[in-house]
Amino acid sequence: MDKYDLIKKTFPFLEKELVSEIDKASALLELKSDESILSEGDYIKSFPMVISGCLRVVRLSDDGNELLLYYLNSGEICSMALTCCMGLQKSRIKMIAEEDSVLLTIPVNMPEKWMSDYKSWKEYMMYSYRHRFDELLDTIDSIAFMKLDERLIRFFEERFSSTGKTIFPGTHQDIAEQLNTSREVISRLLRNLENKKLVITERNSVDYTVLVRNKFLL
Repeated sequence: MDKYDLIKKTFPFLEKELVSEIDKASALLELKSDESILSEGDYIKSFPMVISGCLRVVRLSDDGNELLLYYLNSGEICSMALTCCMGLQKSRIKMIAEEDSVLLTIPVNMPEKWMSDYKSWKEYMMYSYRHRFDELLDTIDSIAFMKLDERLIRFFEERFSSTGKTIFPGTHQDIAEQLNTSREVISRLLRNLENKKLVITERNSVDYTVLVRNKFLL
């Protein structure tokens, strides 16, 4: 499938003229799992649109721990990256491939132009802003009001909702960094979940199939 058809299939709500402009202006970029496309402090040189795969968008603490903000899936864009693009500001987020992914990269001057030229693009931008704002509110609520064991369960549920996967291919330390806590705390919470037969932990993976099955898979 050529790039034009990929764009049309992934973003079917965009006008044909806009699809043509995106096709001409964009480049395809393939990312391997855990590969970063954007780091905090970078000037954004291009604006990403997700064709396939999944990216996680995070903030980093001073000691390098991640705070997960949201995931980006096929057909989605990063509103925070768009804001930095349009304001010519340095990025305040890091964007990492959760799995092998394919992106479109758009020159930073185009999204603002398309806002005035195409109604579908403007509506898409407004929807994306609203959707990401709601997700950020959920993140704030989880930090402010949820206990850490509830945040850990929410972490697995969100990962399943975004990727469809029920195995986390990483260590307890990896999870701890994404929840901005210690490995010891995560290990204790995972043991509690394992004792309840909700997860199965291995050396470098956590199988949370049972945990999400009751909520998502029945």
